[in-house]
Amino acid sequence: MQPSIYIAGIDEAGRGPLAGDVFAAAVILDPQCEITGLNDSKKLSAAKREALAQRIKEKALAYAIAHVSPQVIDEINILQATLQAMREAFLQLPIPAQRALIDGNKIPENMPVPCEAVIKGDQKHPCIMAASILAKTARDEHIMQAHQQYPEYGFDQHKGYGTALHLENLKKYGPSPIHRFSFAPVKQSIKK
Repeated sequence: MQPSIYIAGIDEAGRGPLAGDVFAAAVILDPQCEITGLNDSKKLSAAKREALAQRIKEKALAYAIAHVSPQVIDEINILQATLQAMREAFLQLPIPAQRALIDGNKIPENMPVPCEAVIKGDQKHPCIMAASILAKTARDEHIMQAHQQYPEYGFDQHKGYGTALHLENLKKYGPSPIHRFSFAPVKQSIKK
């Protein structure tokens, strides 16, 4: 029996890094088909996230993943880019949801359904946990592709976050096309 109301969980990955796209996922879980092991993606190992992402894709009623480029992030700021990715993921769901639970304290504008912002939602609602996992694994895949293109930055080690290694390589090589030029450490690496 299908649920009478579809609820989508929405979460993002990649707000803090200095490089790469910001990702968001929307997931509608099947209440008849529990996925064990769901948790906030940050609390899972990479291997566990990968395994769960596969299970979510197989067992969810619907899911969608969207991302926004560093160029757009620089244009509209990271918060707006994150909200845009969240809205796009929701709108791409192959099954329309009647409600959305969104991790955090902000709701994207012009959402076509009632939404609730849930602080630490990725620790409270399985549908947000699932979205958290899909967004994170998609972003990790994206950043590993960037590593193939720009190996000198060490993206495989820091995933674009502002680690000492990343900042050192940024100073040494200057920013790549996937860096977020509006972020202070990247801006500072350009100044001569």
